[in-house]
Amino acid sequence: QVQLVESGGGLVQPGGSLKLSCAASGSFRSINAMGWYRQAPGNRRDVVATITRGGTTNYADSVKDRFTISRDNAKNMVYLQMNSLKPEDTAVYYCNAGYSTGWRLGEAWGQGTQVTVSS
Repeated sequence: QVQLVESGGGLVQPGGSLKLSCAASGSFRSINAMGWYRQAPGNRRDVVATITRGGTTNYADSVKDRFTISRDNAKNMVYLQMNSLKPEDTAVYYCNAGYSTGWRLGEAWGQGTQVTVSS
């Protein structure tokens, strides 16, 4: 089992910045791909950014050039630096991770952290 705990959400004005963090803990051999997703009220949960264990990244078009995903494999953590925030970025942000226990693969989700962009 893997547990993911996000932190760093909050209220920020348009144009501002926030950095989200997600820590993985539990019983696993390795954390594989990690990512950030978001869900606004009434909308589906959509991918924001993903990063492989080797550091290859992918971004949703709506956040390219504004958000940066990174990870620290030694600490089993993933981060999302969000710059030039817009009101439409308001959502609950969820951390996601694929993992291996050695005999099976699994997927874990965090509980979510609220990001609100408003003046």
